[in-house]
Amino acid sequence: MNFRFNSSKIIKFLAIFLLLVAAVLVYDYFKSSPSTLLPSPDKYVKVCEENDNQCHEINLPYQNSALSTEARVNDLLKRMTISEKIGQMVLVEKNSIHDLNDIAEYGLGALLSGGGGHPADNTPAGWLKMVNNFQSYSQKTRLKIPLLYGIDANHGHGNIPGATIFPHFIGLGASHDSDLVREVAKATAEEVAATGIYWNFSPDLDVAKDIRWGKTYETFGSDTANVAKLGLAYLEGTQDSANNYYTVLANPKHFIGGGAMEYGTARNKNFKIEEGNITLDEKTLRQVHLVPFQKAITGGAQVIMVGTASWNGDLNSANYHLLTEILKNELGFSGFIVSDWYGVYEIESSKYNSIVRAVNAGVDMVMTPFEYKDFISNIQKALANGDITMNRLDDAVKRILTVKFKTGVFDRLLATPEGLSVIGSDQHRKLAREAVRESQVLLKNNDTLPISKNTPKILVAGSAADNLGRQSGGWTVEWQGIDGNWIPGTTILQGIKQLAGKNSKIEYDLNGNFTGQKVLAEVGIAIVGEKPYAEGWGDKVNPSLSAEDLTTISNLKKASKKIIVIIVSGRPLDIKEYAKDWDAIIAAWLPGSEGQGIADVLFGNYAFTGTLPVEWDL
Repeated sequence: MNFRFNSSKIIKFLAIFLLLVAAVLVYDYFKSSPSTLLPSPDKYVKVCEENDNQCHEINLPYQNSALSTEARVNDLLKRMTISEKIGQMVLVEKNSIHDLNDIAEYGLGALLSGGGGHPADNTPAGWLKMVNNFQSYSQKTRLKIPLLYGIDANHGHGNIPGATIFPHFIGLGASHDSDLVREVAKATAEEVAATGIYWNFSPDLDVAKDIRWGKTYETFGSDTANVAKLGLAYLEGTQDSANNYYTVLANPKHFIGGGAMEYGTARNKNFKIEEGNITLDEKTLRQVHLVPFQKAITGGAQVIMVGTASWNGDLNSANYHLLTEILKNELGFSGFIVSDWYGVYEIESSKYNSIVRAVNAGVDMVMTPFEYKDFISNIQKALANGDITMNRLDDAVKRILTVKFKTGVFDRLLATPEGLSVIGSDQHRKLAREAVRESQVLLKNNDTLPISKNTPKILVAGSAADNLGRQSGGWTVEWQGIDGNWIPGTTILQGIKQLAGKNSKIEYDLNGNFTGQKVLAEVGIAIVGEKPYAEGWGDKVNPSLSAEDLTTISNLKKASKKIIVIIVSGRPLDIKEYAKDWDAIIAAWLPGSEGQGIADVLFGNYAFTGTLPVEWDL
């Protein structure tokens, strides 16, 4: 009896022991196999010591630039573990990386700088050093898959003081000049690439149908054809290169319907329109908002960002019909879809369910932008549960790797300090000045413009007259922009002083207080407008001039025979009540760092050629 009992215990013990041994062997096999899922959510990508050729994969087909992109992608993909594949789907804001070793140990595929996400040394050299340092950690993995680093260079490499700040898209939209826009994009790409960044989250292909929206100035306007034409030109200029890879990867956004959200439907309690709901029928959505993306895809778009809006109550980032059936299948988009800032996690309260729905809808890369470890763990879980298939994972990663090869990140040398001289170069500033003057729209002119350079006295006033921050708007150094003159450039006031005749006296007062004048000046120029803002923080029920600006105009009018009002804004402002009392009105939009371009048309060196990109009711 006792023998039978002991034998039974021994047999059970041996069985449990053998099962444990088998489990360890299976785990080790899974860990090393390229086609199996790691059960652990912890650090799992193999990191190599420097110059350890037994660890680093070398002399492999995917490393051979002479092979086709398809051959290189297929070779690399078959060598990757599941863990390495998952890492390629992550896009992380750089300030969320508290341990740089995580770039290698989690096999992260992409980083970004959010608005204002600059290094402590916010100089071109500081940016180059930061980006190259991030990239060096990606090269510690066995496969040495480079990072994609992304940035919002919406109107030049605006995060960096000293970069050329071009007019925001709303101003370029007023130019209606695709050749100009192409050159602006090319110059921007050159400045971005000089800092080792090869991915620009631009152009914005939204069609702005409600000027109360805080993103209006990021668009080319409300006309679908103009948005499509200029968006294609910007994409071409960004990606144009004499090399076998793109200078910088363009990123059309925000698919789809941005600019058509209904006022008051924003999910964010601080916003009114941004992150709101679109109620258009599909026919209208296609006719108005799909066309620019169709043109971009035909023109070579490799990445498309899905927006944070919802369509008839369903978030775009979870909409299989929009992302897979229309974008990928119908339009034949072969690049990758990336989500916008935290957009995926707003699908449901459950992060796991949100990720599963987004990836299955067609999102290939997720801008987390924070919790990358949580994202990786959830993807592992979804694969184990069968909620995301291996085929879907491979499809996403293949798209991402294809774009990386086409962008040259596997082959191009690291950017060097010698290339930084292009940032803010005289050539680029000259181009920016041209873009400024082509974007000026003359809204009203009662025989006042152009101003004679022999005008004895010109009075200048207003909140935007001598303020580069207001000229430049949001997405300049900081996400919400800056207020004041602490970036290089030429204010509108300085431009006026430079171009006025030598016998013309220019006087300036911020508030237009010229009470000591015994004789009325021939001309008064009020330069007023909006304070900088970005995205939903600019949603406003009635965009208009401030009480302070109106008082300034009134003060100036008392001291001048004729008054010119220059409006520096990201959208039309409500001036119907006052416009009849002004002799000339100019829509200057957000011109950027080269204010001389406005003086060029004020004094008649160049004619006004800009026309409204959106309706402006006077």
